This record gives sequence, structure tokens and C-alpha cells, in this order.
Amino acid sequence: MSYELIQQIIRETLLQEGVYDPGIFKAVFMAGGPGSGKSYTAKKIFGASPENATETSTAAGLKLVNSDPAFEYFLKQIGISPSSLASMSAEEFKKVTVGPESPRMKAKNIRDKQQAMWMGGKLGVIIDGTGDNYEKISHKKLAMQEAGYDTYMIFVNTTLGVAQERNANRDRKLPASLVEQIWEDVQKNLGKFQALFGAENIVIIDNTEYGPVPGAIEKAVRRFLNQPIRNPVGKEWIEAELEMKGPKAKRPKAKS
Repeated sequence: MSYELIQQIIRETLLQEGVYDPGIFKAVFMAGGPGSGKSYTAKKIFGASPENATETSTAAGLKLVNSDPAFEYFLKQIGISPSSLASMSAEEFKKVTVGPESPRMKAKNIRDKQQAMWMGGKLGVIIDGTGDNYEKISHKKLAMQEAGYDTYMIFVNTTLGVAQERNANRDRKLPASLVEQIWEDVQKNLGKFQALFGAENIVIIDNTEYGPVPGAIEKAVRRFLNQPIRNPVGKEWIEAELEMKGPKAKRPKAKS
């Protein structure tokens, strides 16, 4: 078998996997303060194990983008328990969260490299953030759209009291004052997110009490994932890839 033929087979295999990947060109933003349960909710909706903190793949085909597991790993590497964050002085907290060599920034660098790799393959992504910084979400959404992605938001809500209680009971605890500040900022941004994403592309989950994800929410998210790509950039890329496969190439169909 010639080298050229091997290259052709490899390219056709990659092309087959790429253009027909489930979740291709879909970006879902998770928003919710500390203790809202948004990471747990994301894994329940998209099909991943809530018990596996480092898992990045989901049954829906989207990749989880979250710096928290790496942050906890780097904290432990320097002998700091994630549970001690809540009792740190402001100076100590800054040392582990600010600066290029801090555990937080090293974790974010890994997250960004993963996301860039997945976006290079046009894979669907779930961007797991808090949503306290509207401008940051707005800029990320624009970047995803420019790359060809359709975008969606799942806003996971809870009361401040429940958020504080859950924060106090989890492994990686944040200072109570920071939890309150982030919670308030997230609440203020809800209306802005609704305007940014549009009524059809945002759902709100009341997660004050843990329970099954409401059927209406799952249906709405599934509808977004299964509908054909609307973004002109993404559509053009898919058509170009299919054209390279020849006239008999099957077009991705919308799922029910």
C-alpha cells in the first residue's frame, strides 16, 4: 500500500469522524455561583459521571471545559488542601489564585489548551464557569460564534443560603464573603444573559433542592443539540468537508 493511499485513508477516516461528530459546533455555557451545583447538573444533562471530577467526555459528544479539577490538583501538589481556601488570609488566597505560577492560573492554562484543541477539531464544548463576569462570557460567546459555533446557556440557580451551606460542606471551600459576592454578581447578570443568548437559547434551573433535571429542561437542551447548525461559519465548514467527500456524502440530519 502506497504512502499516498495511506494518507488518503487516514484523511477520510478523520473527515468521517469530524463532520459527523455528535455535538459538532455546539457550545453550551454553564452559569451559576459556587454551590449552585452547575457542574453536577451539566454532567447529569449531557451524560457524564458526577463522581468523576476529571472526566471531560460526555455521552452527548460534548467536552467539559472546567479548570477546577486541575486547580485542586495543583493545590495538593504544593501541600494545600482545597478545603483550606475558606480560612486563608487575603494575601494567602491571592498567592494561590493570582499570577502565572499560581495553581489557579496553571489550571486555567491547561483548560485553555484543552479547549483550543477541541475547538480545532470542531467538537462541541460545555464551558463550565460561574457567570459573575458578564463581559468575559460575552467575549467568549462572540469568539465561539466567530469560530462557527451555535451557543446556548444553562443558568443554574439557588438561594444564597443554600449556596453557603453547600460551600461549607464541599471539599473545595471558598470564603463565605466571596461566595456571597459571586452569588450577587451572578444574579445581576441573569437579565443580561437572557438578552445576550435570546429566549430560545437559555434555560434556568432552580437547583435549590437537588433532584432530577426537569424533563422540559432536558427536552430544550436536546432540541438545541439536535437541530442543524445555524451559524453561517459552521455551516460553510461542514459543506466544504462534505464536498471533499464527494457527491454521495450523507448530510447530517436533525434528530428528534
